[in-house]
Amino acid sequence: MKGRVLIVAGSDSGGGAGIQADIKAVTAMNGFAATAITALTAQNTEGVHGVVAVEPAFIAQQIEVVLTDIGADALKTGMLHNVEVIETVAAAFRKHAPGTPVVVDPVMIAKGGHRLLLSAAEAALRDVLLPMAALLTPNLPEAEVLVGFPVRTEADMRRAAEHLARLGPKAILMKGGHLEGDRVIDLLFHDGRFDRFEDARIESRSTHGTGCTLASAIAAGLAQKMTLKDAVIRARTYVRAAIETAPGFGRGHGPLNHAVTVRPG
Repeated sequence: MKGRVLIVAGSDSGGGAGIQADIKAVTAMNGFAATAITALTAQNTEGVHGVVAVEPAFIAQQIEVVLTDIGADALKTGMLHNVEVIETVAAAFRKHAPGTPVVVDPVMIAKGGHRLLLSAAEAALRDVLLPMAALLTPNLPEAEVLVGFPVRTEADMRRAAEHLARLGPKAILMKGGHLEGDRVIDLLFHDGRFDRFEDARIESRSTHGTGCTLASAIAAGLAQKMTLKDAVIRARTYVRAAIETAPGFGRGHGPLNHAVTVRPG
């Protein structure tokens, strides 16, 4: 059930988020993960301690050599930290993988609070990358930055999704993990309608990399020609199981159990 996913994102030396989480998630979905690394981070469960950016020309080269040889059935973006990187990645996608579905995870702030997207790049993310997205996967703080108003309730999430759809992405998965209460609500807005997913909140500090993992698992589903809704359902099931069976490593926000098995397809 292979599906080729090219992931363009930053590296997490702690292995819980970023490229490392992306590769593990795609592999767990029985897909094939290739990568173009945008930045190196010195990172653990307690936060980001250093960042070294990769030159945009080398990011473009990574994308080109993968797509012109191995190819991709889906693309996934994570940490794209400045305007030049965003524009470089978008141009490479248009040149080498036109029409390939793109899952955009608008990574802005790390779990520990470190800013991973420069403020000046927010407009480029909105104007350049969002119109290319088959799916956008913001959490509530990210959605607030993108839409410019508070997103604190389910009604806010619906309004934000409709607002974001006008910016160009074909579908939006509003992740409600930041909502208050003991229930977690996610909303998938596509084809002018909402699909609503609700589950009991899992009380855990092992939530580092949940966004990267979810987006990459969905991208694997799209690469395998699953419907968007089915890809989201499988990915959510996988992430919940990965949280429930997390190994408990580290003193801060720990990693998931990316090796957990869920039902195929």
